[in-house]
Amino acid sequence: MSAAKPFESGREGRSGAAARAARMPEGVRRALIYLCVAAAVFLAGFVPAWLKARSGERQLASAQRELSLLVLENRLAAAALDARRGEYEPARRQASDFFTELRAQTDAAEDSALDRPQREALAPLLDERDKTITLLARSDPAAADRLSDMYALFRQRSGGARQAEKR
Repeated sequence: MSAAKPFESGREGRSGAAARAARMPEGVRRALIYLCVAAAVFLAGFVPAWLKARSGERQLASAQRELSLLVLENRLAAAALDARRGEYEPARRQASDFFTELRAQTDAAEDSALDRPQREALAPLLDERDKTITLLARSDPAAADRLSDMYALFRQRSGGARQAEKR
């Protein structure tokens, strides 16, 4: 007499899982089928929502990047306009805010609104910080020309608002 193998029901050709399913009570089998169907329905609803959320996150990150660039550009433009009108103290504050934010963006590698070539191209503007702030603090009219030139250089090297809109 040959010894029967465990988990075999005596039927030949059945795999272990099929043999176990055959021994499973009907209620348990039905519950497992319902559970599998429920999981499939859940995933069918979850996956598209997850993909949409992921797309929304990418769009949000892109919009935040563009906003950061436009805020930088706006601060420098406001400083140049204020200096042109002879309002040197507001111009100095705007210029200081611009340089502070530009320094933060050039120092941040992955989280920066600027990509690597932009960071490298805009880094020389930071060398002008002390001279520009000093001119504004002294109410020197030369500060307006310096800020205007910096603004044009910033737009050229950062891609400007028009290129940011295309991204």
